[in-house]
Amino acid sequence: MDASELQRKPKAGTRPKEDSRWRLFRNNIDMYMLLIPGLAFLILFKYTPLYGILIAFQDFNIFEGISGSTWVGLQQFQKLMHSEEFIQVFMNTLIISMYKIVLLFPIPIIVALLLNEIRRMFFKRTVQTIIYLPHFLSWVIISGLFINILSPSGGLVNQLIEWFGLAPISFLLNNDFFRSVVVFTAGWKEVGWNAIIFIAAIAGIEQEQYEAAAIDGAGRIKQMFHITLPGILPTIVLMFILRIGHLLDAGTEQILTMYNPVVYQTGDVIGTYVYRIGLGKMDYSFSTAVGLFNSVVGFVLILIGNTLSKKLLNRSIW
Repeated sequence: MDASELQRKPKAGTRPKEDSRWRLFRNNIDMYMLLIPGLAFLILFKYTPLYGILIAFQDFNIFEGISGSTWVGLQQFQKLMHSEEFIQVFMNTLIISMYKIVLLFPIPIIVALLLNEIRRMFFKRTVQTIIYLPHFLSWVIISGLFINILSPSGGLVNQLIEWFGLAPISFLLNNDFFRSVVVFTAGWKEVGWNAIIFIAAIAGIEQEQYEAAAIDGAGRIKQMFHITLPGILPTIVLMFILRIGHLLDAGTEQILTMYNPVVYQTGDVIGTYVYRIGLGKMDYSFSTAVGLFNSVVGFVLILIGNTLSKKLLNRSIW
């Protein structure tokens, strides 16, 4: 046997990669079958609609469709960058989102840490149930609830204000208060639910660490700061990076059910602006361009957040 035949002959005990992969697929075909519904969902509802991005580069005509509409290139984006109204909307979105990150992001972490210190299970489960419940209410119900509570004529809050001898305040008709109402109601609805992720992360910490710390004389406060917080730090970093990616998502559904033309100056965000322009004025191309701009910026923010986290904290999503 010459040298060339020896090179072509596979080594003993090895299998071709194709055969190995096919055998792996055949042996786990039931697992791969379970992927089909998820993949179908992604393709149908996530990737197929991406075809509609073409509208952002057209002067879209609803009767002509995407294939028959005039191609205008970056004209819609130039209009976007020179729109004073959009600049105001963009700033509103950033401000509200930053308020929610700075004020609301730490609260679920604190709630999870405090709940972890409760030893009476009945009381702990009761508190968890109470703070979880608002998440399951729609924004329509919550908006109606707070509209009544904050009503200048007979609302509970204004009744208390009048009891102190002050004039009632129209919270939802006042640009000075509207953002505060948005942030407060978002926290009231989602803080308890967001705490679930951190509670689950705490549950994954090895109990031997707490036992060793207790033997060394560490109290519950020291255990919280030196074991619990470092233990859930990867989860905190992950959630923070994902939250940064949604920086331009200030809560469209929430604001849409609560705001009105009087507070457009401080309450109109990108999501509501797209809704008003796209459906209200039927300017589909411009609203699609705004939505695409929102998505691209969100993707870039995730990349930046992940890179900074990897360099500064040595932790990242990928």
